[in-house]
Amino acid sequence: MWGREVNGLTLTFHLAGINNQNFLMRDEETGTFWQQVSGLAVSGPLKGQSLRLISSDELTFALWTQEQPGGQVLKDVPAYVEQYAGRDWDVKMRKQPVVVTFARKGIKDRDLMYGIQAFGEARAWPAEMVLREGLVRDRLGSEPVMLVVGPDGKSVRAFRARVPGTEGSAEFYRTQEGMIDSGTGSHWNFQGCATEGSAKGACLERLNMIADYWFAWRYHNPQTTLFSKPN
Repeated sequence: MWGREVNGLTLTFHLAGINNQNFLMRDEETGTFWQQVSGLAVSGPLKGQSLRLISSDELTFALWTQEQPGGQVLKDVPAYVEQYAGRDWDVKMRKQPVVVTFARKGIKDRDLMYGIQAFGEARAWPAEMVLREGLVRDRLGSEPVMLVVGPDGKSVRAFRARVPGTEGSAEFYRTQEGMIDSGTGSHWNFQGCATEGSAKGACLERLNMIADYWFAWRYHNPQTTLFSKPN
């Protein structure tokens, strides 16, 4: 999700085309073309500038309404309902050919990944593995990070694995109710906040994460690494 304001100007975007199966957007105000996945202006008067990233989640509707009981839902536009993608859109897309390929042993181009750019590095984690494990610990740059599956078994969030107010990193483990850390023994929920223990009331730093196909993530993040589970 990107903010629409650049240099004090609020931009209006339209789908203009596809670049390696990722949207290209064009703004009405300047005619600049923007890459959806990166928010970067790739052609036009504003080339080289970036849109402001807005933190967002991909959650199941049930979990979102549980967390945000007063939240608002964007309604369908009746005149365009027939043009909306169906619920099986992702299933159909996995069968589509790709323009560029980065297939490797054990990884297919359209395998879904969770990708993070932080601490000077980019890395991808296979979504199927993350959902199966429930909690995946790793390091990104010099920082400990973790990907956590929500209580619905489908939603995923990423956090910096450092307990606020303490020195060093902590090992986090999945529990039936959420997580527990090895440093303070505190219990944490899927929002990344401690609900019991000495850290109660503290919240972990959330990391922006994107769900994307491997070939697309790799194309737009050529220096990315790929998580490999320790033996």
